[in-house]
Amino acid sequence: MGLEAVKDMLPDYARDLKLNLGGLVNTSPLSEQQLWGAIVAVAAASAPSPAVAHLDEEAKQTPLGRGILGGPRRRRHHGYEQRLLPGQAPAVRHGRHQLRQRAARLRMQVIGAHGGAPKEDFELWCLAVSAVNACGSCLVSHEQELRKTGMSTEQIHEGLRVASVVKAVCATLSAEMALA
Repeated sequence: MGLEAVKDMLPDYARDLKLNLGGLVNTSPLSEQQLWGAIVAVAAASAPSPAVAHLDEEAKQTPLGRGILGGPRRRRHHGYEQRLLPGQAPAVRHGRHQLRQRAARLRMQVIGAHGGAPKEDFELWCLAVSAVNACGSCLVSHEQELRKTGMSTEQIHEGLRVASVVKAVCATLSAEMALA
């Protein structure tokens, strides 16, 4: 099960996704906890897909364990994506500036301590989910927090690469389910 099962579920036309997914775990500059936390967070934030259960199962085998696999982490981003939605109707677009000026007022202190994860790991996972949700203000905020922790540009880029690959895998599997 786990990563190999997800790779086996991908159709032949998604060969590059298989290679990219394998490359994530073989060449990442992230710690195992950072990597698997980002993988699981992005899978949970992506389209419904059979990949989520398999990736969760493999993540449980790492030092990460069950620490970040709980519900609060998966729900933490809802509400923020409302702030920067593209292509809105003119009536909504007029109020978008006002939405950006308002604080989201979503408490995250407890979630940040969920599983005892270090701040830099939590911020990396949030950055990856923000990339999937295309929330520009969230990406900027989490990148700034990661820079404060001393995380390198290479590691931050890797978090974004994880988001891209895992989101594409989940979207592909979701589309294949819909077509079946």
